[in-house]
Amino acid sequence: MKEPLNSANVLKEDLYKQLARIGKCLSSDKRLEILNVLAQSPKTVEKLAAFTGMNMANVSRHLQILLDAKLVKFTKRGTYAIYSLADPEIIDFMASLWRISEKQLPDIAKLKEDFLNNLDGIQTLTMDEVMEKVNNDSIVLVDLRSKEDFEMGHISGAISMPMTELDTLMQELPKDAEVIAYCQGPLCVYSALAVQKLQQEGYKAYRMDEGINEWQGHFLSH
Repeated sequence: MKEPLNSANVLKEDLYKQLARIGKCLSSDKRLEILNVLAQSPKTVEKLAAFTGMNMANVSRHLQILLDAKLVKFTKRGTYAIYSLADPEIIDFMASLWRISEKQLPDIAKLKEDFLNNLDGIQTLTMDEVMEKVNNDSIVLVDLRSKEDFEMGHISGAISMPMTELDTLMQELPKDAEVIAYCQGPLCVYSALAVQKLQQEGYKAYRMDEGINEWQGHFLSH
């Protein structure tokens, strides 16, 4: 019979090994991107390839690793496999990972600052500032994600204006509109590019760094 202390040490080591399975799985920037994309809505391999710029073979390889770590799951729809996050708590985990990374890694702030500095006059509003404007009915809130992601969930009152259709759809906005654009969240830069285009067309436009998941999380925490 094993000594209790030895058994406890073995258990501790086994538990850390299980935690390391998740850590090893998240060591790839591409797998993190896939998780972030799936946080918006379930997708096929083909859709994930289009969103991430990877070929389907690489997407499938990364998905297998995520499946082995129980971070994603899939369902069959005809001949297609539809992938989704295995648990909604993974969204919270990804948000925590982002906050810790942003706080501890100065390179993140510098990368974003350098990008935004190359776009003249782009103003970012905080969620509190956006909420105040939404409550005052003084703005048009624009969701730049795909229509598929928009239909799965969006900020109340927002209109769907996918980035790929922005040049056409923005013409439907009233010229005196005050526009706030958002996309997938802090890791998406489309909102800055959209604001630049809107400003060039004469709109008063702002960007919000956060997306639908951060917006919902903000309400739950208050």
